[in-house]
Amino acid sequence: MGEILALDFMRQALLAALLAGIAAPLVGVFLVQRRLSLIGDGMGHVALAGVAVGILTGQEPVLTALVAAVLAGVAIELIGASGRTSGDIALAVMFYGGIALGVVLIARSSGSSPANLTAYLFGAILTTSSGDIVVLAALAAVVLVVTLLLRQRFFAVANDEEYARAMGLPVLRYNLVLSVLTAVTIVVSMRVVGLLLISALMIIPNGTAQLLGRSFRSSLWWAVGIGVVSSVGGVLLSYEAETPSGGTIVLVAIAGFLFVSAGAAVRARLQRAAHARAELHAHEHGPGCGHPAVVHDDHVDYLHDGHRHAPHEGHYDEHGEHESSGAEAR
Repeated sequence: MGEILALDFMRQALLAALLAGIAAPLVGVFLVQRRLSLIGDGMGHVALAGVAVGILTGQEPVLTALVAAVLAGVAIELIGASGRTSGDIALAVMFYGGIALGVVLIARSSGSSPANLTAYLFGAILTTSSGDIVVLAALAAVVLVVTLLLRQRFFAVANDEEYARAMGLPVLRYNLVLSVLTAVTIVVSMRVVGLLLISALMIIPNGTAQLLGRSFRSSLWWAVGIGVVSSVGGVLLSYEAETPSGGTIVLVAIAGFLFVSAGAAVRARLQRAAHARAELHAHEHGPGCGHPAVVHDDHVDYLHDGHRHAPHEGHYDEHGEHESSGAEAR
């Protein structure tokens, strides 16, 4: 690890990964709620056109990509708010037109090469400069501060727009702010995972977090933690394995999702099996049933055949083996 941190380009790469790992899941959690998991892909296509304009005109590609992505985000919300049946077609034209325009303009640039296009499509984190870090840090700070300040309002709007309107919240305004934050996140993550893989860093950590968190707040922090581990861990793994960083980061995130999903499936199966076993016996548990009563959290279990059974809505839940023979009976 010390050898890696001694390399200047790796320190900058890890810092860029850290910023993207924090920002992307923060915005992605609200996109998941709104069932817009793939919207980042479309905005990334338009951002490529912004990158191409920057390369062609000699401007900073990060800033021109930001302008293009923000305009795309605003257009998405306005088209969605209009309620027109042709909205999906308009979005498709904008998304695919953006990536087509980007490819054509980059090819027309005098200093362009296939490597330039690949770097923006799939990420080139090892080429991140100190100037890029400053810009990315500023943009990530904007995402972090605004998201934390408005997270309750974003949650209300994303969870139920009609109810939010009834409560007097300016739904369109908050959706526009979220779209702008999504655009900023795309630019922050562009050098890390590439425009074609940005949605993965926004969505997959949140999918994993939903399996681990017991509330929206805990899921949010789980998602950020998973995003950071996936981004930083993916960069370290790509350095050791000599693989592309963007693809490696996404594969690490997917591996985490599959691992947690498998664990959740096994746990659910064990709980169902215990529940089924608890329902098989016909003995009625209650005061005076003849079995020891053991206080368990906010209710009472009855010790029966080495297992604790709790009455629950006409059946019994099994809470595992009795762990302490010295537990006091009530």
